[in-house]
Parts: sequence; structure tokens; C-alpha cells
Amino acid sequence: MLGKILKRFSGDKSSAAVSKTASPVTGIEGADLLIAEGNRAEEAGDLLKACECYRRAVEIAPQYASAHLNLGIGLEASGAVDQACKSFEAALGIDPADVYANYNLGRQLFSRNALAEAEPLLRRAIEGNPQFADARVVLSRLLENKGDLAGAAAELEQALRTRPDYFGALCNHADLLMKLHRKDDAVSALRRAVAVQPRNFDANYKLACLLVGMEKPAEAERLLQQALRSKPDALDAHTLLVNLYLSQGNLANAAAEAEAALKLRPDWLDLLFDYGLILKRLVRLAEAEAVLRRAIGIDRTYVRAYQMLGAVLVSQGRIQGALDTFREGRKYCADPFDLESAELFALNCKDDISIDDLFARHVDVGKRLEQRHPARFASFDTIPDPHRRLRIGYVSGDFQVHVVALFLMPVLEERERSAVEVYCYSTGDTADKFTERLRNLADVWHATGPMSPNEVADLIHRDRIDILVDLAGHSGTSNLRIFAQRPAPIQATWVGYLNTTGLTRIQYRISDNQCDPPGLTDRYHTEQLLRLAHSQWCYRPFVEIDCEYEAPFQRNGCVTFGSFNQTVKITPAVRKLWGEILTQVPDSRLVVVGVVDNRARDDLYRDLENAGVSRDRITMVPYIPVEEYYRWFGRVDITLDTLPFSGGTTTCDALWMGAPVITCPGIRSWSRSAASILTTLGLADGIAESQEDYVRRAVQLAGNPARIAHLRKTLRSRMIESSLMDKRLFARDMENAFRRMWQSWCSQPGE
Repeated sequence: MLGKILKRFSGDKSSAAVSKTASPVTGIEGADLLIAEGNRAEEAGDLLKACECYRRAVEIAPQYASAHLNLGIGLEASGAVDQACKSFEAALGIDPADVYANYNLGRQLFSRNALAEAEPLLRRAIEGNPQFADARVVLSRLLENKGDLAGAAAELEQALRTRPDYFGALCNHADLLMKLHRKDDAVSALRRAVAVQPRNFDANYKLACLLVGMEKPAEAERLLQQALRSKPDALDAHTLLVNLYLSQGNLANAAAEAEAALKLRPDWLDLLFDYGLILKRLVRLAEAEAVLRRAIGIDRTYVRAYQMLGAVLVSQGRIQGALDTFREGRKYCADPFDLESAELFALNCKDDISIDDLFARHVDVGKRLEQRHPARFASFDTIPDPHRRLRIGYVSGDFQVHVVALFLMPVLEERERSAVEVYCYSTGDTADKFTERLRNLADVWHATGPMSPNEVADLIHRDRIDILVDLAGHSGTSNLRIFAQRPAPIQATWVGYLNTTGLTRIQYRISDNQCDPPGLTDRYHTEQLLRLAHSQWCYRPFVEIDCEYEAPFQRNGCVTFGSFNQTVKITPAVRKLWGEILTQVPDSRLVVVGVVDNRARDDLYRDLENAGVSRDRITMVPYIPVEEYYRWFGRVDITLDTLPFSGGTTTCDALWMGAPVITCPGIRSWSRSAASILTTLGLADGIAESQEDYVRRAVQLAGNPARIAHLRKTLRSRMIESSLMDKRLFARDMENAFRRMWQSWCSQPGE
């Protein structure tokens, strides 16, 4: 309804019926009787009889304007619009000031886009009756069509003073206010419209759209639900609810709305993509795969579906299938970066690719990305003072309940505000309690999800950011198109992707001396490795769960090994090593937490059985709520890290809950996360020098119950007392790193 003229404004016909010319005309009394009879017939729905009465009134009183006016209204109602206009013209020929003849003819001319002829008629009607709200509504639409938005809004405001509950005027006014960029006033107008007609679909839906954009999801949700009660098959309302629930992380409701919308339009590709994304986040991976394959079946050139399908396959540990999917999708896109970036992430999990080959692929992708997105900013409006306050920008799609947000939190909480100013650029589609906490900690927050990479780069450059930090690399929502344009003089990457980005315009990757020992991995980075003084990790648990200080073997009589890493990290090589460990500790058990679906579970069972471990010794646990996840550590004596992709957060979680970790680092940075954490805690006896040593150390620890029991009781206090949980120390280390970057840039003229 918004933005459309009301179908028919007939004015106050009772007034029209007694409107008379200045001088009495013969036959008026009889004409009035016929007009009254015609009015009754029209109200009864008998337009034919009504028009006949009006014609007879005109015949006996041809100089009576009211007779012509009523005939015009009747003819219009019966569909004879051209004849109606002639009657209105006849009425005006007799009485040029007749309010309703001016209004009705002006309205008809407006509907024919004869704006120049219609405007004076409508203004004359209003001059004769300034309280004539209908005339002001039509004049408003006429002025809007002429481009006079302010004049149009003024007319509606006058109409609403006369009739505050005029629903159509309220809706039209809201439309105009949006065009005038008066969003708050538009919301007020629509609130009034909803109060007048609470069940009106359009008013509820329009207001919900505005409130979603204003980040008022609770009220928007209520309005959309009301809109759908009025119109259950409204596809747009269902899809807006999908996006609303998705942005809140309410995945169950988002899935339900997506299913309802897909019943209405089963072949909507973008909605199928969103549904596949929701199912992936719900860890309903088999269903997600089916939905995304359905989208590709509808349109094989729909590239987004290939990227999401590949991500689903990666989550299941089906790396080769994911790589094949990414490769197929690249056939149909002009800019293959998103698929190439996803492929690089998947390759980190493969056993059989060399670090040299993987580095070469990163360099190749980075080079082509920088060619497609040249550095656009020739200069930076920044003062090269090595000691001034720095403006640090963080870019991420994971400012929510996510490990990236968890590691960033202490940097923001404990920063020296006189030395560092923080800008956050959130490129994701979800906001939750962590988002709000981060938003409150930042000096400036930009929700840039709807913006293009170029628009975000322009915003960063306008903000005069000194050091821009990427928190994703080639994982999750990659923001490297922004960084390729180099909107800030100094760019770095940290924590989200423990490998090179391949970009030469990102000058630094922040790490530590354990993840990247000097001289070991430098040659596999396009960035300079900048190592923090203590650790690149600063841990805090997602939730507070008490540690069980009694080791499980003391209750069970046998040692239980455990893994809490993502399924994709449990490679064929590590499954074989686990088989060897359990074979050498014959009474032991294995718990694997976070198995994504039945297919992944069956694959794990098969591979471990092939390695000599019977199924009754293995417990598979699906994805579970975070509180249950922490409690499962209470059933595990020794945590087995994965390789070549080591666990970072899961290693911290295991140690926090009292379960020691055995890891086997390699050359690759991402294979050394657990080793970095263990070194920081002085637990080097958990770090193996080879795969054979990995097995030996796990077996040796399993045979030392006193050591397991001691670690169970002391690991939490060891963590609390370490630099790994010293937020202030970590924040100072990060700020010192930023200062070193800045001073280096200031010392290089022309940079």
C-alpha cells in the first residue's frame, strides 16, 4: 500500500448533494429528490439505477452543478471514466469554485499523468476547503511525481492534522519521509499506521524492514509475525525473518522460516544458499549438502553454492571432494578468488601436499588477487610521528561467539587508551552477546556486512587507520579483497589463519617464537613474521565450568584418550597413529567429541577399526552445547592433538579442564599451535619430535598414572599463573608489536 494512491477518493457526497450555485435554478428541488434517490441506489450497489436518477436530475436542472457532480461520481463508479470527467467539467462550467468537482476532476487528470492540468484543480479544492484531507493526499502524490518531495510531505502533514488516523496518508507519508532520509520520522508514521490498522500486512512489513535496518530486531520480529498472520504466504516476510534470525544466530528459527519460504518458491537459488548455510551452522551437514546440490542442479553456474558445498565437505573431512567442488565452481566465475581462498584453507588439512607447494599456491593466489584489486590509495593522511597515539583497525566477519573474538577481547579490554584507538569493521552477518561486548569495547564500530570490499576500503582510508589487522586470512569470511587495495599504510594478519595470506601488501603476520621459530617458517611467508614476546595466544574459556580434579582413570580403571578438534583435522595419518597408541595401551579407550555427522562417524569407525581398534573402545560424541563440551574433558585422561593441523583453542580448553595434551609439531606454522601453548606453560614433555615419538609419549604418559593425576590437579592453576592468561601482559605485547611496525614505517621516507 505504501507509495500508492488510494484507489478512489469520492469526497463528501452528502455535501456534494446539497451544493448549490449562487443563484437558484428552476427544478432544483426535484433534482435534489432524484439525487437523494440516486445516492440510496448507489449505496445499495445499484449503479445503473443511480446513474439514471442523476441523468434525470441533470435533465430537469441542467444548470445545477450538484446534479452534474453526482452523475460524474456515479459514472466513475460504473467504469465510465471519460463520461465522468465530462460531467465534472460541466459542474465546473456552472460553478468553477465547486470543491468536489475540482477535486474529482483533478484526481482523474492526475491518474492520467496530466499534472499541469490537475494541480490547479486540486489547489482550488483545498482553497475552498482547507480541511479536505483527500485532496491534499492526491496533491501530495502529484508533487511527489514532480520531484517536490518537501512540498508533498507538507501536504500530507496538513492532511494528518485534519485526520490523524488517516491510514493511507500515514503510509504515504512514511514513504516520502524515507525518500527525504528522515528515517526516524518514517518509523513514527508507520507506528501510527500500525496502531490504526494493526493487522495490515503492508504497514507491519514496511515498519519491520525499517526496524531491521535500525538494529531493533525484537520489535521487527513481532511485526513480521503479525504480518504473516495477515498474509501467511508472503514470501518477502518469510525471507526477511530468515535474515533476521540468521543475524541473531537463532538458527533453528531461521531454518523453519527458510523451509516455509521454500514451500512457496522451491527454486529460489539465493534462499537455497541461505538455507544451506543455516544447515551447515546447525551441523546438519548431510541436509546442507543435499540443499546445495539441489541449487547447483537448478543452475550449474550458481557459484556461491559451490563455495558453500565445498565448505560443508571440508567440515565432514572430505577434503578431496571439496577440492573437486571448488575446481568445478571456478569454471563459472570471472573472479575465482572466493573459491581459491576456500581451497587454500582445505589444503592446510591435507597430509600429502608439501609446504613448498602450498606456499607456492598461496603466492599465486595472492599475486592474482593483487592484480585484480590494485592498491588504490596513493597517499595516507596520517602524521608519521613514531610516538603518537595509533589508530588500529580490526577487520573480521567473526565478531561474535567465535575463537577470534575470544582472543581479541583482552587486547581491547586491557589496551592503553592513551596509546591506542580501536576501530572495528564487522563484515559478518551475525550479531550476538559477544558482538555487543566488542562493540562496547571499541572506540568506533562499523557494521560493514552489506558493503562491498571497495566501499569498506574507502571507509577505512577515510578513517585514517594507521595499522589495519586482518583476523581471517583464508578462513571463514575472507576480507583479503579489502587488504589488496591497501587502505592503510601498515597491514598485518593475526590469529584467524596460521599461514601466509600470499599478499605482498600485508606486511606482517603476528606470531610467536614457538609457532614460528626464527628461521624455520620465514621463507614460507610473503609477510614479515613479527613475533610477540611471550605468546600469540591469550586464553579465557567461553564459559565457567569447574574442573574435575579426579582423573577419569581413577574411576574407570583404564586410561581414556580424547580428541576435541574439528573432524577435518583428524586426517588419515593421525587416525593411524591413534590406532597404534590404542594398540599399545590395550585397555585404553578413545573419546572423539565434535563428530559432525553419521558419515564422518562411520568413516572414523572404519579407519580406526582398520588400525586395529575395536568399535566398543571408541565413543563418538556429536556437536554439543559448549557447557557439555567442557564437561566431556572430565571423562578424558589424555588429549591427543591432531596433525598436520594442530589445535589452538581446544588445546587451551583441554589444559584448563585438567587433561594433558600430546602434540607432534612439524615445520608448518599451523602444526605448532599446541606446541606453542605447551611451551608457554613449561610442558615440553607433551611435545613429540616425530610421529613415532608422538606414539611413544602418549603410551608413556598412559603408563604413568601418578603424572596424570598430578596434572589433573595442577594444570588449571598453572595456566592461571602463566602469561597465557595474563591479559594485561598480552595487550602490552600486542601494542609493542604495533609500535614497532609504526616506528619502522615512520623511519622509511616515501612509504
